[in-house]
Amino acid sequence: MSIHFNHTIVACHDAAASAQFWADMLGLEVGPPYGPFLPVTVDNGVTFDFAVAPGTVQDIPTAHYAFLVSEEDFDKGFARIQERGLRYWADPHAQREGEINHNDGGRGVYFFDPNGHALELLTVPYGGWPES
Repeated sequence: MSIHFNHTIVACHDAAASAQFWADMLGLEVGPPYGPFLPVTVDNGVTFDFAVAPGTVQDIPTAHYAFLVSEEDFDKGFARIQERGLRYWADPHAQREGEINHNDGGRGVYFFDPNGHALELLTVPYGGWPES
């Protein structure tokens, strides 16, 4: 049997706004609603299903979502971060604000969505590309 990651639910305060933020930042589209969920699907078929969580934004536990992107998509995503005036960091502990990293010979950046979820764009997987 082959195992593939299929979808995850992203807790948020406003599903429409959150799904649109992610879609805009990643250059994707928001799909049609599926029950209480608004999906954003990435190129490998994984779906992020946005659903309203009870309580306030402060009640939503922070989650980390990392996206492996091409150099071209990194440039586009990073430009969107800058155009929106979003704060960004080179590291997951938010110590190097206003910088990107060059880990494993690629580029990476961390920023937050409106619900406090940490989003990461990286061009090379952790540990680098496997030897062929």
